[in-house]
Amino acid sequence: MLARWELSFYLLASLGFHFYSFCEVYKVSREHEEQLDQEFDLETGTLFGGLKKDRTDFEWSFWMEWGKQRLVWLLLGHLAVSQMANQIARKHRPWILTAYGMWACWWVLGAPGTAMIFLHTVISFCVAQFRSLFLSWLCSLLLLSTLRLQDVEEVKMQRPGPCSLKVGLSVLARGLGRLFCSWCLAELMIHLMYMHAIYGSAPLLGAVSCWTLGGLALAQVLFFYVKYLVLFGVPALLMRLDGLTPPPLPRCVSTMFSFTGMWRYFDVGLHDFLIRYVYIPVGGSQHGLLGTLFSTAMTFAFVSYWHGGYDYLWCWAALNWLGVTVENGVRRLVETPRIQDSLAQFLSPRARRRLHAALASCSTSMLILSNLVFLGGNQVGKIYWNRIFIQGWPWVTLSVLGFLYCYSHVGIAWAQTYSMN
Repeated sequence: MLARWELSFYLLASLGFHFYSFCEVYKVSREHEEQLDQEFDLETGTLFGGLKKDRTDFEWSFWMEWGKQRLVWLLLGHLAVSQMANQIARKHRPWILTAYGMWACWWVLGAPGTAMIFLHTVISFCVAQFRSLFLSWLCSLLLLSTLRLQDVEEVKMQRPGPCSLKVGLSVLARGLGRLFCSWCLAELMIHLMYMHAIYGSAPLLGAVSCWTLGGLALAQVLFFYVKYLVLFGVPALLMRLDGLTPPPLPRCVSTMFSFTGMWRYFDVGLHDFLIRYVYIPVGGSQHGLLGTLFSTAMTFAFVSYWHGGYDYLWCWAALNWLGVTVENGVRRLVETPRIQDSLAQFLSPRARRRLHAALASCSTSMLILSNLVFLGGNQVGKIYWNRIFIQGWPWVTLSVLGFLYCYSHVGIAWAQTYSMN
């Protein structure tokens, strides 16, 4: 364990880097507000003193608009029906919720969308009766491909132990409080920093300072995290109220220092699904090194296909496959007895921790780059690669790695606390 003063220094340095780079993004947003408004039609907001709002993040704008129109009322309806059924007709509660769910699906998606979901369910059930792994996989991929059809895209814009009423009200109050705080933070970010609009303007992105470039990267990935605290938090709250245990909410991306940790702790439900239904069925780690590499590659290929299969998604998946592979290779190398003995002989525990953070800073830089490709596309990734690693070598590159070295120390300390809890 590092000395408290040293760890405190890394924490304060990390917070300082966040704050200063966000200030630079705020300044650029204000300086180019008129240009961005003309190009991306910024929305005049009613919150935060009338500041204009960057609404170019499609996912957030889409779900917030649909939430106001229909989804929030359907979710409240589910809550009311679930609690009433629990109190009045607990024996028939599953059937009551099934009927409500079918009606809600019809109201949101219409007859074609409801028919599509019903058809998927029937086909999957029928294929499952053959108990064939190959047929189940083939059926799942074919059904997944139908969700990319243009006509369907126009349509889909998309036994538990119930808790007592007293416990449910407590869970509801805490959950709504967390959701409201996360929603306010997300809205504040897109009112103060127009990171999505700036990412859509390649000339402006290529002209901003390196501090602003770093702040945009941090703002982009942190907004993605806060956004999913809301989008994951709503169904998670309903699951708790229904007596189910949802997957943990995403861990803060500022504490991530590896590809492996990002996949394991950001979307825990997706990670568990991929391990159970993709990685292990195609072989997992049971067939040697080549088998492991193949299973990992197939898993990331499935994730790319799941998200739409666009060019930038294949690039993102390849970067993540490479990152996970390199990290696992280094971990296996370091865990060999000879390397373990050498490290213990020549390096103190604190020195080994610093070496870990130094290696993690390199991994984190590539992790952020891959996430920027996922969030902004290949062009954004190329701009960052050129500005930071090509044109910026050596001073900008080393400065970025130095900043990420501080972040990694904080992340490693957080991970140790997280694992103990």
